[in-house]
Amino acid sequence: MNTAFLYPVLVQVFMTFALVLATGGSRFLAIKSGAVKPHDVALGQKVWPRHCTLLGNAYQNQLETPVLFYAGVLFAGVFGVAGDLLLMLAWIWVGLRIVHVLIHITSNHMLHRFLAFAAGVLALLVFWIVLAVEVLTR
Repeated sequence: MNTAFLYPVLVQVFMTFALVLATGGSRFLAIKSGAVKPHDVALGQKVWPRHCTLLGNAYQNQLETPVLFYAGVLFAGVFGVAGDLLLMLAWIWVGLRIVHVLIHITSNHMLHRFLAFAAGVLALLVFWIVLAVEVLTR
């Protein structure tokens, strides 16, 4: 397999870990400061401060469409079609994920966030189309 695919995967993985650590840290501080009582969040997430919610939502989003990215990279390696076009699409997708996260945890501007997300989904769709064509036309 083209080991160059490990780099965009690692960026995505470490971004996910950074978000889960930031989410946990912000929630810990919210409880420690008294802004949130543990019993208020034991059964739900609605009372976390805004910054905790932004981080938590951004983290949760890393457990959704990225599954298709990880699977696609693995399939590209298994079928031996991990070429330059798929690598470029992988980096485009990861770059758009970074943009999406940055919007998510800062302004959270809905239109900008949606556009970053939609562009990423489109890049991932193209990745899968190229992958399918490469595998099925061998």
